[in-house]
Amino acid sequence: MSAVVSVNPSVTPLLEARDLHLSFGDTPALRGASVAIERGELLAIMGPSGSGKSTLLHCLAGILVPDSGEVHFDGARLDTMREAHRSALRRRRFGFVFQFGQLVPELTAEENVALPLLLNGTGRGAALNEARGWFDRLDLGGLEKRRSGELSGGQAQRVALARGLVAKPDVVFADEPTGSLDSLAGEQVMELLIGAARDQGATVVLVTHEPRIAAYADREIIVRDGTVASLLRSPR
Repeated sequence: MSAVVSVNPSVTPLLEARDLHLSFGDTPALRGASVAIERGELLAIMGPSGSGKSTLLHCLAGILVPDSGEVHFDGARLDTMREAHRSALRRRRFGFVFQFGQLVPELTAEENVALPLLLNGTGRGAALNEARGWFDRLDLGGLEKRRSGELSGGQAQRVALARGLVAKPDVVFADEPTGSLDSLAGEQVMELLIGAARDQGATVVLVTHEPRIAAYADREIIVRDGTVASLLRSPR
């Protein structure tokens, strides 16, 4: 079993992967990956394309179930939960920001932001009111009624960021959130992500292949050939 990579072994982690193995058909994606993440930490997962970093994130988020190994979240065993329980957990306590935003094109920007609240049973009026509060905060004022096709890439990604944070999740999973943006827009998204997460006390698990983006994190790990190969500390 590989060692659990942790910033402070004396602190009980909020989220932990222990010796994860997962294959897609005959192709191994994870080969004993382990990591422990503290509450409030911003962790960057780096590694070359195909190294298993996104697969590790998806296991930590309960989207994928490993073939073997364990995933623990806030004292509960995540990988052995029924899918319905994992889905409820993702809705209530996790937020997600993906590379291309993945906004629902039929919905307006404010409806996209409100979506996690609506799925959790919040009334439409209250959900939209909460969503609208994010637009000025993320320099999106006046874009509430626009659909994704009417937004620039940076604007759409900030809408996706608001959607990932609106329900005040315990953990935000960000998979290459700046990968489709230019440098300036990417840095703006990262500044907003970190500022909002800090304000809410959220833990952030960030997958990126860009060192300049990983430098925003408290800590960096390197995934290589399906294992957590090394631990680096951010200069920040």
